[in-house]
Amino acid sequence: MPAIEVPVAGLIGPETEDNLQQLFLENNWTDKLPIVLPTRERVDAMLKATSHPPDEIVGHLQPVEFRAAWEFSVEQVAVNAVMAGARPEYFPVILALAASELSARSSSSSSSAMMVVVNGPIRHEIGMNCGVGAMGPYNHANATIGRAYGLLSQNLQGGSVPGETYMGSQGNSYGYNNITFAENEEKSPWEPLHVQKGFKPTDSTVSIFFGCRSTTFCLGLREKYWREHVRDMLAGIDGQSMPCLLLDPITARQFIDRGDFDTKQKLIRFIHEIGEMPAGRYWDLQLVQNYVYPWATFGQEPMATWLKAKPDEPIRIFPENEINVVVVGGEANAYWRIMGAKYRKTVSVDAWR
Repeated sequence: MPAIEVPVAGLIGPETEDNLQQLFLENNWTDKLPIVLPTRERVDAMLKATSHPPDEIVGHLQPVEFRAAWEFSVEQVAVNAVMAGARPEYFPVILALAASELSARSSSSSSSAMMVVVNGPIRHEIGMNCGVGAMGPYNHANATIGRAYGLLSQNLQGGSVPGETYMGSQGNSYGYNNITFAENEEKSPWEPLHVQKGFKPTDSTVSIFFGCRSTTFCLGLREKYWREHVRDMLAGIDGQSMPCLLLDPITARQFIDRGDFDTKQKLIRFIHEIGEMPAGRYWDLQLVQNYVYPWATFGQEPMATWLKAKPDEPIRIFPENEINVVVVGGEANAYWRIMGAKYRKTVSVDAWR
């Protein structure tokens, strides 16, 4: 097996901006969009936004399991943050994402992507958007933090090359900024996501979800058949993912008015209970055969119990501890969606200030 050539960090000599842009593009160091060139001055300005030394190791990443994981430093993360167009004040958030050791450029033929939810005071300190357009291209912090996550994942793990280290059959445009946004904690009737995950309300964090291949979408909750509508929406979530409800504050309040879900846990329990499917139909799904069936045969619960069910017996396919609820949106209307996204990890931003 040929040795893998590991590039040595260093400075590139003087060149024109056009030639440097072309050099970065040809070497697969970009997401194929123009970048901010990482000059020494810009990288140093980024490094001033953290108390951690430039040579401190942040973590390790790998594009595929059979490749050795690369380790990377604070300075290397700073280079990618500059390339993404991020401002120095965003850098602790980007470092927290890097420290998660979860690659935003992992290789899966299912064309997965990541979703990043930011919580705590850092949202307002750096001007993130949690209201109208929060999940779209309308906020500098949201856009560039998410892009930096993708660039650092690509460059600090040894690349992401279609057909070699990336096998996403169709690809996923969410990968451009990894659906990065802040939760609208102020308008939420429930505790924020990071508090559910064991952090204090005053902590600043990033939470990372994996999947983002399937989405179902709706306008509000009707008076009569809203339970049935939610059940229909859950049927559109792919069998390998888990439901993450992304609710405009209006819809969050409607869930309380319609279903008396005064806590997130009550809403999560409801989703768990109505997310049913006949066992025979569930086990016939190709994604389930590929990824869930092996765990069931190894005895992992609750899948092992599902495997014993009769074909026409309904099984609850979304365990309570795998369901999440995030409030985001600016009350322009009660639109909401269920994203097929599996929660992976919440990381402290404060640790990287």
